[in-house]
Amino acid sequence: MSDSTTTEDADYLGRRTLRRGSAGWLLLTGLGVAYVVSGDFSGWNIGLSQGGFGGLAIATLLMGVMYACLVFSLAELSAILPTAGGGYGFARRALGTWGGFLTGTAILIEYILAPAAISLFIGDYVESLHLFGLTAGWPVYLACFVIFIGIHLWGVGEALRFSLVVTAFAVAALLIFAVAAFTEFDAGGLTDIPVDTSAFGSNSWLPFGLLGIWSAFPFGMWFFLGVEGVPLAAEEAKDPVRSMPRALSLSMGVLALLALLTFFATTGAQGSAAVREAGNPLVVALQGDGGPTPLSRFVNYAGLAGLVASFFSLIYAGSRQLFALSRAGYLPRFLSLTSRRKVPYPGLLIPGAIGFTLAAVSGDGGRMLNVAVFGATISYALMALSHLVLRRREPSLARPYRTPGGMITSGVAFVLALFALVATFLVDKEAAFIALGVYAVAVAYFAFYSRHRLVAAAPEEEFAALAAAEAELAAD
Repeated sequence: MSDSTTTEDADYLGRRTLRRGSAGWLLLTGLGVAYVVSGDFSGWNIGLSQGGFGGLAIATLLMGVMYACLVFSLAELSAILPTAGGGYGFARRALGTWGGFLTGTAILIEYILAPAAISLFIGDYVESLHLFGLTAGWPVYLACFVIFIGIHLWGVGEALRFSLVVTAFAVAALLIFAVAAFTEFDAGGLTDIPVDTSAFGSNSWLPFGLLGIWSAFPFGMWFFLGVEGVPLAAEEAKDPVRSMPRALSLSMGVLALLALLTFFATTGAQGSAAVREAGNPLVVALQGDGGPTPLSRFVNYAGLAGLVASFFSLIYAGSRQLFALSRAGYLPRFLSLTSRRKVPYPGLLIPGAIGFTLAAVSGDGGRMLNVAVFGATISYALMALSHLVLRRREPSLARPYRTPGGMITSGVAFVLALFALVATFLVDKEAAFIALGVYAVAVAYFAFYSRHRLVAAAPEEEFAALAAAEAELAAD
Protein backbone atom coordinates (compact mmCIF):
# COMPACT_ATOMS: atom_id res chain seq x y z
CA MET A 1 0.00 0.00 0.00
CA SER A 2 1.32 3.43 -0.85
CA ASP A 3 1.75 6.30 1.57
CA SER A 4 -1.39 8.35 2.12
CA THR A 5 -2.44 11.58 3.80
CA THR A 6 -5.62 12.81 5.42
CA THR A 7 -6.93 16.35 5.73
CA GLU A 8 -7.90 17.24 9.28
CA ASP A 9 -10.60 19.69 10.36
CA ALA A 10 -9.77 23.39 10.58
CA ASP A 11 -9.43 23.14 14.36
CA TYR A 12 -6.61 20.59 14.18
CA LEU A 13 -3.68 22.96 13.68
CA GLY A 14 -5.24 25.56 15.99
CA ARG A 15 -4.76 23.17 18.90
CA ARG A 16 -1.16 22.57 17.83
CA THR A 17 0.37 26.03 17.66
CA LEU A 18 3.68 27.29 19.03
CA ARG A 19 4.38 30.86 20.17
CA ARG A 20 5.98 32.61 17.23
CA GLY A 21 8.55 35.38 17.56
CA SER A 22 9.76 34.30 21.01
CA ALA A 23 13.46 33.96 20.20
CA GLY A 24 15.86 36.30 18.43
CA TRP A 25 19.34 35.44 17.20
CA LEU A 26 20.91 35.88 20.66
CA LEU A 27 18.59 33.39 22.38
CA LEU A 28 19.02 31.00 19.46
CA THR A 29 22.81 31.28 19.68
CA GLY A 30 22.60 30.63 23.42
CA LEU A 31 20.44 27.59 22.69
CA GLY A 32 23.02 26.21 20.27
CA VAL A 33 25.82 26.57 22.81
CA ALA A 34 23.63 25.25 25.64
CA TYR A 35 23.00 22.00 23.79
CA VAL A 36 26.72 21.28 23.83
CA VAL A 37 28.48 23.06 26.69
CA SER A 38 28.32 20.17 29.18
CA GLY A 39 30.52 18.18 26.79
CA ASP A 40 33.40 20.57 27.47
CA PHE A 41 33.40 19.68 31.16
CA SER A 42 33.62 15.89 30.84
CA GLY A 43 33.25 12.95 28.48
CA TRP A 44 35.50 14.07 25.65
CA ASN A 45 38.60 13.13 27.64
CA ILE A 46 37.77 9.40 27.41
CA GLY A 47 38.80 9.74 23.78
CA LEU A 48 42.38 10.01 25.04
CA SER A 49 42.09 6.34 26.04
CA GLN A 50 40.99 5.51 22.48
CA GLY A 51 43.38 7.58 20.42
CA GLY A 52 45.83 9.38 22.69
CA PHE A 53 46.41 13.12 22.37
CA GLY A 54 47.18 13.05 18.66
CA GLY A 55 44.36 10.64 17.82
CA LEU A 56 41.76 12.65 19.72
CA ALA A 57 43.10 15.92 18.32
CA ILE A 58 42.72 14.68 14.73
CA ALA A 59 39.31 13.17 15.52
CA THR A 60 38.13 16.43 17.07
CA LEU A 61 39.36 18.40 14.06
CA LEU A 62 37.56 16.08 11.63
CA MET A 63 34.37 16.09 13.68
CA GLY A 64 34.61 19.88 13.92
CA VAL A 65 34.78 20.01 10.12
CA MET A 66 31.78 17.67 9.92
CA TYR A 67 29.71 19.83 12.25
CA ALA A 68 30.74 23.05 10.54
CA CYS A 69 29.76 21.66 7.14
CA LEU A 70 26.52 20.28 8.56
CA VAL A 71 25.67 23.56 10.28
CA PHE A 72 26.15 25.56 7.08
CA SER A 73 23.99 23.05 5.23
CA LEU A 74 21.27 23.26 7.89
CA ALA A 75 21.42 27.06 7.78
CA GLU A 76 20.33 26.91 4.14
CA LEU A 77 17.66 24.28 4.79
CA SER A 78 16.24 26.08 7.84
CA ALA A 79 15.91 29.32 5.84
CA ILE A 80 13.97 27.40 3.17
CA LEU A 81 11.68 25.62 5.64
CA PRO A 82 11.58 27.40 9.04
CA THR A 83 9.33 24.98 10.95
CA ALA A 84 9.58 22.96 14.17
CA GLY A 85 10.25 19.82 12.14
CA GLY A 86 13.91 20.65 11.64
CA GLY A 87 15.73 17.64 10.21
CA TYR A 88 12.51 15.69 9.69
CA GLY A 89 11.07 18.52 7.58
CA PHE A 90 14.20 18.82 5.44
CA ALA A 91 14.39 15.08 4.81
CA ARG A 92 10.64 14.86 4.17
CA ARG A 93 10.95 17.18 1.18
CA ALA A 94 14.15 15.64 -0.14
CA LEU A 95 13.75 11.94 0.69
CA GLY A 96 10.02 11.38 1.03
CA THR A 97 7.99 10.15 3.99
CA TRP A 98 10.37 7.32 4.82
CA GLY A 99 13.35 9.66 4.79
CA GLY A 100 11.51 12.14 6.97
CA PHE A 101 10.47 9.51 9.47
CA LEU A 102 13.92 7.88 9.70
CA THR A 103 15.58 11.26 10.21
CA GLY A 104 13.07 12.42 12.82
CA THR A 105 13.31 9.13 14.71
CA ALA A 106 17.11 9.30 14.81
CA ILE A 107 16.89 12.84 16.20
CA LEU A 108 14.40 11.69 18.84
CA ILE A 109 16.72 8.89 19.94
CA GLU A 110 19.43 11.49 20.50
CA TYR A 111 17.28 14.03 22.31
CA ILE A 112 15.41 11.61 24.59
CA LEU A 113 18.43 9.50 25.61
CA ALA A 114 20.88 12.37 26.13
CA PRO A 115 18.87 14.18 28.86
CA ALA A 116 18.40 10.88 30.71
CA ALA A 117 22.17 10.35 30.68
CA ILE A 118 22.89 13.91 31.73
CA SER A 119 20.50 13.65 34.69
CA LEU A 120 22.74 10.86 35.99
CA PHE A 121 25.79 13.08 35.64
CA ILE A 122 23.97 15.91 37.43
CA GLY A 123 23.27 13.47 40.27
CA ASP A 124 26.96 12.61 40.50
CA TYR A 125 27.89 16.30 40.65
CA VAL A 126 25.28 17.02 43.32
CA GLU A 127 26.66 14.19 45.43
CA SER A 128 30.33 15.13 44.95
CA LEU A 129 29.61 18.78 45.83
CA HIS A 130 27.55 17.73 48.91
CA LEU A 131 24.66 19.92 47.79
CA PHE A 132 21.55 19.87 49.98
CA GLY A 133 22.82 16.73 51.68
CA LEU A 134 21.63 14.67 48.69
CA THR A 135 23.24 11.59 47.20
CA ALA A 136 22.95 10.52 43.58
CA GLY A 137 19.73 8.60 43.02
CA TRP A 138 16.18 8.78 41.77
CA PRO A 139 15.15 11.83 43.89
CA VAL A 140 17.83 13.91 42.16
CA TYR A 141 16.84 12.66 38.70
CA LEU A 142 13.17 13.31 39.47
CA ALA A 143 13.94 16.82 40.70
CA CYS A 144 15.83 17.54 37.45
CA PHE A 145 12.94 16.53 35.24
CA VAL A 146 10.21 18.13 37.38
CA ILE A 147 11.92 21.50 37.89
CA PHE A 148 13.24 22.01 34.39
CA ILE A 149 10.22 20.64 32.54
CA GLY A 150 8.17 22.96 34.77
CA ILE A 151 10.15 25.96 33.48
CA HIS A 152 9.55 24.80 29.90
CA LEU A 153 5.81 24.52 30.59
CA TRP A 154 5.87 28.15 31.76
CA GLY A 155 6.73 29.34 28.25
CA VAL A 156 9.38 29.17 25.53
CA GLY A 157 10.62 32.74 25.98
CA GLU A 158 11.14 32.28 29.71
CA ALA A 159 12.78 28.91 29.14
CA LEU A 160 15.28 30.17 26.57
CA ARG A 161 16.22 33.17 28.71
CA PHE A 162 16.90 30.85 31.65
CA SER A 163 19.01 28.67 29.40
CA LEU A 164 21.00 31.69 28.15
CA VAL A 165 21.88 32.82 31.69
CA VAL A 166 23.05 29.37 32.81
CA THR A 167 24.99 28.85 29.59
CA ALA A 168 26.73 32.23 29.88
CA PHE A 169 27.92 31.29 33.37
CA ALA A 170 29.27 27.94 32.13
CA VAL A 171 31.07 29.56 29.18
CA ALA A 172 32.62 32.24 31.41
CA ALA A 173 33.85 29.52 33.75
CA LEU A 174 35.46 27.64 30.86
CA LEU A 175 37.34 30.77 29.82
CA ILE A 176 38.52 31.37 33.41
CA PHE A 177 39.59 27.72 33.64
CA ALA A 178 41.57 27.96 30.41
CA VAL A 179 43.48 31.04 31.59
CA ALA A 180 44.39 29.31 34.88
CA ALA A 181 45.28 25.96 33.31
CA PHE A 182 47.52 27.48 30.64
CA THR A 183 49.76 28.89 33.40
CA GLU A 184 50.65 25.24 34.17
CA PHE A 185 50.98 24.18 30.53
CA ASP A 186 53.68 21.58 29.78
CA ALA A 187 53.85 20.31 26.20
CA GLY A 188 55.62 17.16 27.38
CA GLY A 189 52.50 16.01 29.16
CA LEU A 190 50.48 15.89 25.96
CA THR A 191 52.14 12.66 24.85
CA ASP A 192 52.64 10.86 28.18
CA ILE A 193 50.26 7.95 27.44
CA PRO A 194 52.26 4.71 26.99
CA VAL A 195 52.58 3.58 23.36
CA ASP A 196 50.94 0.35 22.26
CA THR A 197 53.72 -0.95 20.03
CA SER A 198 51.45 -3.64 18.55
CA ALA A 199 49.11 -1.02 17.06
CA PHE A 200 49.69 -0.12 13.41
CA GLY A 201 51.20 3.34 13.02
CA SER A 202 51.65 3.91 16.76
CA ASN A 203 53.98 6.55 18.15
CA SER A 204 54.01 8.99 21.06
CA TRP A 205 51.39 11.19 19.37
CA LEU A 206 49.28 8.21 18.29
CA PRO A 207 49.84 5.69 21.12
CA PHE A 208 47.02 3.45 19.86
CA GLY A 209 47.91 3.72 16.20
CA LEU A 210 45.94 5.00 13.24
CA LEU A 211 42.81 3.07 14.18
CA GLY A 212 42.77 5.07 17.42
CA ILE A 213 41.88 8.19 15.43
CA TRP A 214 38.72 6.52 14.17
CA SER A 215 37.83 5.13 17.60
CA ALA A 216 38.11 8.65 19.04
CA PHE A 217 35.50 10.09 16.63
CA PRO A 218 32.54 9.75 19.05
CA PHE A 219 34.49 11.61 21.75
CA GLY A 220 35.61 14.35 19.39
CA MET A 221 31.90 14.83 18.72
CA TRP A 222 31.27 15.72 22.38
CA PHE A 223 32.59 19.23 21.78
CA PHE A 224 29.78 19.83 19.24
CA LEU A 225 27.05 17.22 19.80
CA GLY A 226 23.62 18.87 19.74
CA VAL A 227 24.34 22.16 17.95
CA GLU A 228 22.40 20.82 14.97
CA GLY A 229 19.23 21.16 17.09
CA VAL A 230 18.96 24.95 16.64
CA PRO A 231 16.59 24.66 13.60
CA LEU A 232 14.03 22.95 15.85
CA ALA A 233 13.32 26.42 17.26
CA ALA A 234 12.57 27.93 13.84
CA GLU A 235 8.81 28.10 14.35
CA GLU A 236 9.29 30.12 17.54
CA ALA A 237 12.04 32.39 16.23
CA LYS A 238 11.92 36.04 15.22
CA ASP A 239 12.62 36.35 11.50
CA PRO A 240 13.93 32.76 11.23
CA VAL A 241 15.10 33.21 7.65
CA ARG A 242 17.78 35.63 8.90
CA SER A 243 18.23 34.69 12.55
CA MET A 244 18.61 30.94 12.05
CA PRO A 245 21.72 30.99 9.79
CA ARG A 246 23.26 33.69 12.00
CA ALA A 247 22.64 31.74 15.21
CA LEU A 248 23.93 28.47 13.75
CA SER A 249 27.15 30.10 12.53
CA LEU A 250 27.78 31.96 15.80
CA SER A 251 27.05 28.88 17.91
CA MET A 252 29.52 26.83 15.91
CA GLY A 253 32.19 29.53 16.21
CA VAL A 254 31.81 29.74 19.99
CA LEU A 255 31.90 25.95 20.35
CA ALA A 256 35.00 25.60 18.18
CA LEU A 257 36.84 28.18 20.31
CA LEU A 258 35.79 26.47 23.57
CA ALA A 259 36.86 23.07 22.21
CA LEU A 260 40.31 24.36 21.29
CA LEU A 261 40.89 26.06 24.64
CA THR A 262 39.48 23.26 26.78
CA PHE A 263 41.31 20.45 24.98
CA PHE A 264 44.76 22.02 25.09
CA ALA A 265 44.43 23.59 28.54
CA THR A 266 43.24 20.37 30.19
CA THR A 267 45.77 18.00 28.66
CA GLY A 268 48.66 20.47 28.95
CA ALA A 269 48.13 21.26 32.63
CA GLN A 270 48.46 17.74 34.07
CA GLY A 271 49.15 15.53 31.06
CA SER A 272 46.90 13.32 28.95
CA ALA A 273 47.39 10.24 31.14
CA ALA A 274 46.15 12.02 34.27
CA VAL A 275 42.85 13.20 32.79
CA ARG A 276 41.92 10.48 30.29
CA GLU A 277 39.65 8.52 32.67
CA ALA A 278 38.63 11.38 34.98
CA GLY A 279 34.94 12.07 35.54
CA ASN A 280 35.79 15.75 36.03
CA PRO A 281 38.94 16.30 33.91
CA LEU A 282 38.98 20.09 34.29
CA VAL A 283 39.08 19.81 38.08
CA VAL A 284 41.86 17.22 37.87
CA ALA A 285 43.77 19.52 35.52
CA LEU A 286 43.62 22.33 38.08
CA GLN A 287 44.39 20.49 41.30
CA GLY A 288 46.44 17.47 40.20
CA ASP A 289 47.36 15.34 43.20
CA GLY A 290 46.60 18.15 45.63
CA GLY A 291 43.37 18.96 47.38
CA PRO A 292 40.53 21.17 46.18
CA THR A 293 41.28 24.83 45.57
CA PRO A 294 38.84 27.74 45.37
CA LEU A 295 39.24 27.74 41.59
CA SER A 296 38.71 23.98 41.24
CA ARG A 297 35.56 24.23 43.37
CA PHE A 298 34.34 27.06 41.15
CA VAL A 299 34.95 24.94 38.03
CA ASN A 300 33.11 22.06 39.69
CA TYR A 301 30.05 24.25 40.21
CA ALA A 302 30.39 25.54 36.66
CA GLY A 303 30.42 21.94 35.44
CA LEU A 304 27.10 21.44 37.16
CA ALA A 305 25.80 24.59 35.44
CA GLY A 306 26.97 23.25 32.10
CA LEU A 307 25.16 19.98 32.68
CA VAL A 308 21.99 21.86 33.63
CA ALA A 309 22.21 24.01 30.49
CA SER A 310 22.58 21.01 28.20
CA PHE A 311 19.91 19.00 30.03
CA PHE A 312 17.50 21.90 29.85
CA SER A 313 18.04 22.66 26.17
CA LEU A 314 17.99 19.02 25.05
CA ILE A 315 14.57 18.60 26.67
CA TYR A 316 13.41 21.54 24.56
CA ALA A 317 14.81 20.03 21.36
CA GLY A 318 13.26 16.63 21.96
CA SER A 319 9.85 18.14 22.66
CA ARG A 320 9.87 20.14 19.40
CA GLN A 321 10.92 17.20 17.24
CA LEU A 322 8.25 15.04 18.88
CA PHE A 323 5.72 17.84 18.39
CA ALA A 324 6.44 18.10 14.66
CA LEU A 325 6.34 14.35 14.00
CA SER A 326 3.12 14.02 15.97
CA ARG A 327 1.46 17.03 14.31
CA ALA A 328 2.10 15.42 10.93
CA GLY A 329 0.75 12.05 12.07
CA TYR A 330 4.00 10.08 12.13
CA LEU A 331 3.51 9.57 15.88
CA PRO A 332 0.26 9.58 17.93
CA ARG A 333 -1.38 12.95 17.34
CA PHE A 334 -2.16 13.78 20.96
CA LEU A 335 1.58 14.27 21.51
CA SER A 336 1.44 17.55 19.58
CA LEU A 337 -1.31 19.26 21.58
CA THR A 338 -0.26 22.65 22.95
CA SER A 339 -1.35 24.53 26.06
CA ARG A 340 -2.78 28.03 26.33
CA ARG A 341 0.83 29.22 26.64
CA LYS A 342 1.56 27.56 23.27
CA VAL A 343 3.76 24.86 24.78
CA PRO A 344 3.61 21.20 23.57
CA TYR A 345 2.99 19.76 27.04
CA PRO A 346 2.64 16.05 26.08
CA GLY A 347 5.89 16.40 24.13
CA LEU A 348 7.57 17.56 27.33
CA LEU A 349 5.89 15.31 29.90
CA ILE A 350 6.02 11.95 28.13
CA PRO A 351 9.70 12.06 27.04
CA GLY A 352 10.44 13.38 30.55
CA ALA A 353 8.76 10.34 32.09
CA ILE A 354 10.68 8.04 29.75
CA GLY A 355 13.97 9.80 30.51
CA PHE A 356 13.43 9.67 34.27
CA THR A 357 12.58 5.96 34.12
CA LEU A 358 15.67 5.19 32.06
CA ALA A 359 17.87 7.14 34.46
CA ALA A 360 16.39 5.55 37.59
CA VAL A 361 16.39 1.98 36.23
CA SER A 362 19.52 1.90 34.09
CA GLY A 363 22.01 4.10 35.92
CA ASP A 364 24.37 3.75 32.95
CA GLY A 365 24.82 7.27 31.60
CA GLY A 366 27.74 6.36 29.37
CA ARG A 367 25.77 3.65 27.56
CA MET A 368 22.77 5.95 27.06
CA LEU A 369 24.99 8.67 25.62
CA ASN A 370 26.52 6.18 23.20
CA VAL A 371 23.02 5.22 22.05
CA ALA A 372 22.27 8.93 21.60
CA VAL A 373 25.45 9.43 19.56
CA PHE A 374 24.47 6.53 17.29
CA GLY A 375 21.10 8.16 16.61
CA ALA A 376 22.78 11.50 16.04
CA THR A 377 25.18 10.18 13.39
CA ILE A 378 22.32 8.63 11.42
CA SER A 379 20.45 11.93 11.46
CA TYR A 380 23.57 13.82 10.36
CA ALA A 381 24.05 11.60 7.33
CA LEU A 382 20.38 11.92 6.34
CA MET A 383 20.26 15.70 6.82
CA ALA A 384 23.44 16.20 4.77
CA LEU A 385 21.99 13.89 2.10
CA SER A 386 18.81 15.99 2.10
CA HIS A 387 20.86 19.09 1.28
CA LEU A 388 22.59 17.26 -1.56
CA VAL A 389 19.33 15.94 -3.01
CA LEU A 390 17.55 19.30 -2.87
CA ARG A 391 20.49 21.11 -4.46
CA ARG A 392 20.59 18.54 -7.26
CA ARG A 393 16.85 18.05 -7.79
CA GLU A 394 15.55 21.56 -7.10
CA PRO A 395 18.26 24.02 -8.11
CA SER A 396 15.71 26.82 -8.64
CA LEU A 397 14.20 26.53 -5.16
CA ALA A 398 14.24 29.91 -3.40
CA ARG A 399 17.20 29.94 -1.01
CA PRO A 400 17.38 33.10 1.16
CA TYR A 401 20.68 31.77 2.53
CA ARG A 402 23.07 29.63 0.50
CA THR A 403 25.59 27.24 2.01
CA PRO A 404 29.19 28.32 1.33
CA GLY A 405 30.72 25.66 -0.88
CA GLY A 406 27.33 24.26 -1.84
CA MET A 407 27.21 20.51 -2.41
CA ILE A 408 30.89 20.09 -1.60
CA THR A 409 30.19 21.28 1.94
CA SER A 410 27.24 18.95 2.53
CA GLY A 411 29.13 16.14 0.76
CA VAL A 412 31.96 16.43 3.28
CA ALA A 413 29.43 16.37 6.13
CA PHE A 414 27.77 13.27 4.66
CA VAL A 415 30.99 11.28 4.29
CA LEU A 416 32.31 12.19 7.74
CA ALA A 417 28.92 11.37 9.31
CA LEU A 418 29.10 7.87 7.81
CA PHE A 419 32.60 7.40 9.24
CA ALA A 420 31.36 8.61 12.63
CA LEU A 421 28.44 6.16 12.46
CA VAL A 422 30.79 3.23 11.90
CA ALA A 423 33.04 4.49 14.71
CA THR A 424 30.21 4.02 17.22
CA PHE A 425 30.47 0.27 16.60
CA LEU A 426 34.19 0.43 17.40
CA VAL A 427 33.50 2.04 20.78
CA ASP A 428 30.28 0.40 22.01
CA LYS A 429 28.68 -2.32 19.88
CA GLU A 430 25.93 -2.94 22.43
CA ALA A 431 24.83 0.69 22.37
CA ALA A 432 24.71 0.64 18.57
CA PHE A 433 22.54 -2.50 18.55
CA ILE A 434 20.24 -1.06 21.23
CA ALA A 435 19.69 1.98 19.01
CA LEU A 436 19.03 -0.28 16.02
CA GLY A 437 16.48 -2.22 18.09
CA VAL A 438 14.62 1.00 18.97
CA TYR A 439 14.78 1.97 15.31
CA ALA A 440 13.29 -1.38 14.27
CA VAL A 441 10.28 -0.94 16.57
CA ALA A 442 9.71 2.61 15.29
CA VAL A 443 10.00 1.49 11.65
CA ALA A 444 7.44 -1.27 12.22
CA TYR A 445 4.99 1.26 13.73
CA PHE A 446 5.43 3.58 10.76
CA ALA A 447 5.29 0.84 8.11
CA PHE A 448 2.15 -0.84 9.40
CA TYR A 449 0.22 2.05 10.89
CA SER A 450 1.17 5.72 10.87
CA ARG A 451 2.33 6.17 7.27
CA HIS A 452 -1.27 5.63 6.18
CA ARG A 453 -2.54 8.33 8.56
CA LEU A 454 -0.36 11.35 7.84
CA VAL A 455 -1.78 14.87 8.15
CA ALA A 456 -1.65 16.76 4.88
CA ALA A 457 -2.15 20.13 6.59
CA ALA A 458 1.06 19.92 8.65
CA PRO A 459 3.60 22.52 7.40
CA GLU A 460 6.29 19.99 6.53
CA GLU A 461 3.80 17.82 4.64
CA GLU A 462 2.39 20.82 2.75
CA PHE A 463 5.92 21.83 1.78
CA ALA A 464 6.59 18.35 0.37
CA ALA A 465 3.21 18.23 -1.38
CA LEU A 466 4.01 21.54 -3.05
CA ALA A 467 7.22 20.06 -4.43
CA ALA A 468 5.29 17.06 -5.80
CA ALA A 469 2.71 19.33 -7.43
CA GLU A 470 5.41 21.49 -9.04
CA ALA A 471 7.16 18.38 -10.36
CA GLU A 472 3.87 17.16 -11.83
CA LEU A 473 3.25 20.47 -13.57
CA ALA A 474 6.79 20.49 -14.94
CA ALA A 475 6.28 16.98 -16.31
CA ASP A 476 3.09 18.08 -18.07
